[in-house]
Amino acid sequence: MNVNMNTSAALVQNAGDAVGMAVLKKAIDIEAQSAMALIAAIPQPPQQSAANLPPNLGQNINTTA
Repeated sequence: MNVNMNTSAALVQNAGDAVGMAVLKKAIDIEAQSAMALIAAIPQPPQQSAANLPPNLGQNINTTA
């Protein structure tokens, strides 16, 4: 009788683990979709403003310590 109870408890635990993993995978998928939507919503920088800058701008970094 003790063996049957242990086996039954193990099966219930395995089923619970499987459900938990399915919920976790679904939550990760939803988070990934939300992140992709946020990335897609980032506006592209205007290209015309870069054309008005001198060509040497941004070639060097001036630092002081």
